[in-house]
Amino acid sequence: MGFGVTSLKYMRLFYEAWSVLAEKSSIAVDDLQISDNERIIIRQPQLPNLAGSTVNEFFLVPFTYHILILQRVKDQEERLFYIRQTAILHLSKEALLKAIKADEYHHIGALPNNFVTTITDAKSARRAIRAFKDEYLLDFINVEELDADDIEDVDERVLEKEIVDNIRDFILKFGQDFLFIKNQYAVEVNGHTFKIDLLFYNRELGSLVAVELKRGPFKTAYLGQLNSYITVLDDFVRKPHENPSIGLILCKSADKAIVEYFIKDYKKPMGVATYRTREDMPEKLRNALPDIEDLKKLL
Repeated sequence: MGFGVTSLKYMRLFYEAWSVLAEKSSIAVDDLQISDNERIIIRQPQLPNLAGSTVNEFFLVPFTYHILILQRVKDQEERLFYIRQTAILHLSKEALLKAIKADEYHHIGALPNNFVTTITDAKSARRAIRAFKDEYLLDFINVEELDADDIEDVDERVLEKEIVDNIRDFILKFGQDFLFIKNQYAVEVNGHTFKIDLLFYNRELGSLVAVELKRGPFKTAYLGQLNSYITVLDDFVRKPHENPSIGLILCKSADKAIVEYFIKDYKKPMGVATYRTREDMPEKLRNALPDIEDLKKLL
């Protein structure tokens, strides 16, 4: 059975993209000049310039996914990133497209944080950096409710409710290995109650992760508040076999330079990320998404 024109174009696209990684082999035109009775030897592809685990992930990704990545991403390292994400997270085509549109390559590992100085094990610190993004696209948030004229803490509770109501979507955007424990997680300390907006556990890091939601822009006072929450988690909630807790402030906007300047003086591992809602997306992309009321009617 022969290949169609489109299939041949895709094969050429794949070859031209990755031939630079392949060894210069002795496979030549002579290999194609065989009689109908001769046995065709199928050679295992080799990509010597990739690490072993990356090679395995490379071949776990279906050909159609490779083509999707090649058509939408031009940088080689960025292509390998999405290939690895697809293999590790078992992304569907829809999820892969969303990851590319959200530009996750440039957001994962870009979180302003103090992990290197507060997490003693260098390998664990690198894992923590990779576990978070500097920006999250929360396109399920109901902006009309968030923009209501109300006090800031009520707005934050609305934001929290939207996330909890859509916790599955949030975890998918939040990252790999996160388990949701509870919202408004209360810890009693000497007659005082500390409530953490969202509490997660990350299996790879072996750490509790406290997330504080902020409706507006980043304020330096948020770091002190989060530092206190991490302290009570470590002292009253963390189990002996678990690693120190990590904190994340999730706010509407932040000056990374300011965050990095002030966060370095804190002894607890924490970072500051921002979020975008559906209204913050480009109009062309936003218009391509179904209206929330239409979705509700369908459901």
